[in-house]
Amino acid sequence: MPKNAASPKRYALILAGGSGQRFWPISRDAQPKQLLKLFGDKSLLELTIERLDGLVPKENILILTNQQQEVAVRAIAKGLPAENIVAEPEKRDTAPAIALAVGWVVARDPMATMIVLPADHLIQNKAEFQRVMKNAATAAENSGNLVTVGIKPTWACPSYGYVERGKKAGISGMDDLSAWEVARFREKPNPDLAEHFISQGNFLWNAGMFIWTIPAIFSEFSRHCPVLADFVSELRGSKDFSATVARQFNKLPKLSIDYALMEKASRVLNIEATFDWDDVGNWTSVGRYLKHDDGGNQFNCAFSQQDASNNIVFTQTGQHIALIGVQDLIVVAAKDGLLVTDRARAETIKKLVDGLPQELR
Repeated sequence: MPKNAASPKRYALILAGGSGQRFWPISRDAQPKQLLKLFGDKSLLELTIERLDGLVPKENILILTNQQQEVAVRAIAKGLPAENIVAEPEKRDTAPAIALAVGWVVARDPMATMIVLPADHLIQNKAEFQRVMKNAATAAENSGNLVTVGIKPTWACPSYGYVERGKKAGISGMDDLSAWEVARFREKPNPDLAEHFISQGNFLWNAGMFIWTIPAIFSEFSRHCPVLADFVSELRGSKDFSATVARQFNKLPKLSIDYALMEKASRVLNIEATFDWDDVGNWTSVGRYLKHDDGGNQFNCAFSQQDASNNIVFTQTGQHIALIGVQDLIVVAAKDGLLVTDRARAETIKKLVDGLPQELR
């Protein structure tokens, strides 16, 4: 196999569901963050697929979405086989979604290695991303353990889950990266506890990126969540994958993969990401990647200002936007909606959306 060829035994699951609340008015239920072109002419989902080029064959990439977003996902991922895009009949959280994907993979290669990725993260260093993922795959294959990729914290964020590292694990076949045993997963902490985590030096953000072999994940499902193992087995033996999903998926418990499995698995390893990473949690995150002026204003459009500073301006309409005498605002213009808010309240936008007319959600 050529040095840079994608491994035929590697499969990738891209989780591309989610809601469209944090980026209103640009985002909607049928057009959430991962489908938006926030950083140029490509959506986050497109960028996620492109990062796998050379790592995972296109025919081995599965995208899991929901029925509301399926049409848009298929339009973006038209380079993948049609059967590789699956819409969940109902949102059941990440554990059933991953079990569905494991069943999809196991029917094709029961000894494969599987990479699980969110569709809505911004990662710009493709080469380093692939190096980390290759090492994570090696760690999973040579140890038989589940592997997570963690992000070194840059501040005491209370909105992320954390991974507490234990002792270093000696895994053969890796290059200069190291794997560490996970002591435990920690839920989203309060600000004081987050500060404590950072001061300890052995905590990473849990970015929701997982790597494992199919035998390893099926064994852990069988041990800790037998109902999901049974679902995987049924998918493996099914003559009609779609019909089995439609019949059985809605019966599965609503569980996150962390709660259902990762917190209970016999041994989980962690590798620290050496690539850039941003989960693009709200408009303030987007602002960091926009054009900016000397007043700290960040914008993606024709923009003028007078005595205005530290504002974020984003528009889909092509309008020239001007601000006078205002500071610390987020101004976002869509064709049918306009948002103006204090940038310190970016996290409350999703609460606003719940009260909007249905046609604007």
